[in-house]
Amino acid sequence: MHSSAYVSEDTIEAKSHLWLDRIRQAVAPRPQLQLDLSRSALLVIDMLRYFAAARGRCYLPATAAIVPRIAKLIKVWRHHGALVVYTQHCHKGAHDLGMLGRFFSDHIDCNEPQAQIIGALEPLPSEPIFRKITYDAFLGTQLESTLRQKKVEQVLITGVLTHMCCDTTARAAFCRGFEVYVPVDATASSTEELHVGALLGLADSVAIPMSTVEILTRCPTKA
Repeated sequence: MHSSAYVSEDTIEAKSHLWLDRIRQAVAPRPQLQLDLSRSALLVIDMLRYFAAARGRCYLPATAAIVPRIAKLIKVWRHHGALVVYTQHCHKGAHDLGMLGRFFSDHIDCNEPQAQIIGALEPLPSEPIFRKITYDAFLGTQLESTLRQKKVEQVLITGVLTHMCCDTTARAAFCRGFEVYVPVDATASSTEELHVGALLGLADSVAIPMSTVEILTRCPTKA
């Protein structure tokens, strides 16, 4: 997979404004949908060493810019006692590779260190981690039942890759009746074209795009 350093910590704020301007010019607003932390869960999708550590086999340089933003969102959700959920994409053997085994030559083994969530976003012992074996975080997991049990009606999707697991999980959430929100500067892909293209498609069909600044303004952390 070709990956480019299309955004950095120094440029991500300006880039996010450009992305949102482009999306909002192309997609009609949906003012009837408003993020409400008390009804929402924060999903941290596949922020593994494989993707988000500099020595990861599929390192995405853009993850360096989004990690601090995801960390801020996690801090706010935890502060308010809201649900934070993680996914871990990995495989236990050839039997669970599915189509990914035919489509890609490299796979994440659950027993290897690269399958672990990066330390900067380490889950608390009480926070659920759902292992998944395909793009959709709902398929074959207890994610939906956990959200229902916690009375969650909205999901805020962060992580990687925007055009793969984030996109598919967002669409799966929508089809299950959840409101979907995607921070454009807390998800990342391998190239800017794929990232923005996925965001445009999501905004047009299933999700509300936002920036982390917009989210944090609505959901501040008290000192």
